[in-house]
Amino acid sequence: MNTIILSGADTSTPCKAAAIIKQGGLVAIPTETVYGLAANGLDPEAVSKIFIAKGRPQDNPLILHISEAKEMERFCHSIPECAYRLAEAFWPGPLTMVLPARDCVPKCTTAGLSTVAVRCPDNSITRQIIALAGVPLAAPSANLSGKPSTTTAEHVRHDHDGRIDAIVDGGPCRVGVESTIVDLSEGTPRLLRPGGITPEQLKEILGELIVDKAVSASVEKDAVVKAPGMKYRHYAPDCRVVIIDGDLISAKAYIEKHFAPGNRVLCFEEELDIFAPFSPLAYGNGSDMDTLTAGLFAALRELDDPSIGTVFARCPKGSGKALAVQNRLEKAAGFQRITPRKRHFIIGITGGTGCGKSTLLDVISQLGGIVFDCDAVYHRLLESDKVMLAAIKNRFPDAFVNGVLDRKKLGKVVFSDENALRDLNAITHKAVKAEVLRLLPNTPSLIAIDAIGLFEGDLAPLCDMTIAVTAPEEMRLRRLTERDGVSEKYALSRIRAQKADAEFASLCDFTLENSDTEGAFREKCLAFLFGQDIIKGE
Repeated sequence: MNTIILSGADTSTPCKAAAIIKQGGLVAIPTETVYGLAANGLDPEAVSKIFIAKGRPQDNPLILHISEAKEMERFCHSIPECAYRLAEAFWPGPLTMVLPARDCVPKCTTAGLSTVAVRCPDNSITRQIIALAGVPLAAPSANLSGKPSTTTAEHVRHDHDGRIDAIVDGGPCRVGVESTIVDLSEGTPRLLRPGGITPEQLKEILGELIVDKAVSASVEKDAVVKAPGMKYRHYAPDCRVVIIDGDLISAKAYIEKHFAPGNRVLCFEEELDIFAPFSPLAYGNGSDMDTLTAGLFAALRELDDPSIGTVFARCPKGSGKALAVQNRLEKAAGFQRITPRKRHFIIGITGGTGCGKSTLLDVISQLGGIVFDCDAVYHRLLESDKVMLAAIKNRFPDAFVNGVLDRKKLGKVVFSDENALRDLNAITHKAVKAEVLRLLPNTPSLIAIDAIGLFEGDLAPLCDMTIAVTAPEEMRLRRLTERDGVSEKYALSRIRAQKADAEFASLCDFTLENSDTEGAFREKCLAFLFGQDIIKGE
């Protein structure tokens, strides 16, 4: 079979694809979630071709794709009122509803069930194809069964070239994971599969929502399921995948201990430097779930290589769209998940210059903690890190005298120019974080990291707790002039180049105000640490 590629930019493509569908053929279609492998959902013979092409188990139901919400009534009956409210809120979009099926829907489409899954995709080309074909499209994800889903036309070509009639190239899929599936066929609505529409969004419409155990745990082989993606190992590359939970430091230590040649790490973009020795591949930003859903399957397909032994995967926490990423990674890993023993309790300490952070650090040190002063780390790196120093010289050549950095000249530039300070931080933060990680001890310890740029320098994710130390400006000014021997004008420029106390406090878990004598603040720090029961890092 010659698989033809139809461009989504060609206005004749919907007609050509619809003609293939009406003739009983298979067409890979773009949607906002993933590419689907589509056939006439009312034609048992055409539907059977989907199972053959994918190697899909016959007891795995398919989703019917319709071009507009009112078509739901042609293929479903006893539709509850909440289904219409969901359709109004989220269609076209990445939501599938399981409803009682009319007799016109063949049993091969529903896997022998009395219910059918339906959705209206948010892709104008595909909706045109459905409307022109005049039939709903049965369309599971267009990957070989069990493999990572397809989010580009090239992914589909890789899996199905010569196996299907046509591929409609509509570009990369925007959402990147399959649709959310909610069962409305009996009693309380039940979430069967998380996706681009979150449980929180569903609850706003439905009120009550049960999360099926298949979302976060494996299902028995003989279980009857109402929707795709619930029963079998899915989305898996041709290698072992293991999710590594826990804090970043403990995860790094575990991977370092168990890593072998040929292994890989799947991580967040901000963790690439941390896992640099372990052949990492990033699939998105850990604080932006949209990037993770959009990048997950492309990354898993890149890892679909029999020469790879084990992939150690980092997985986001929380609900919302994070639940969809968790679900896909857990399926790919066959629910293999490891939580390494916690290695350290790390306190992140931040606040403006002269606030008295050193007092808190001294208290922690006297209690047996290990202290990392990132400002001191930075100054040591100025003597030893040639790469960082060269980058500073390239950006701030006037701060160098006879090839040697003049820190005061550099300070005058960056403390009076917000853009210059940002550029300097972009150079130094990465180097400081790498050095802190290198210096962490091998034995479990209580650790304090002191950094004005705790959050900007991406050090906060390493911490179990963050504390902002604040103080009145006049007290800070006095401490700086006495401690550093600088003029009041220079000290004031340093203070006002930094964030205000309120902003530091808003970022952190706790705030300690230093507005009294040093002795009084020391007592306050001791009381806080004992009160939080973290003296021994428990």
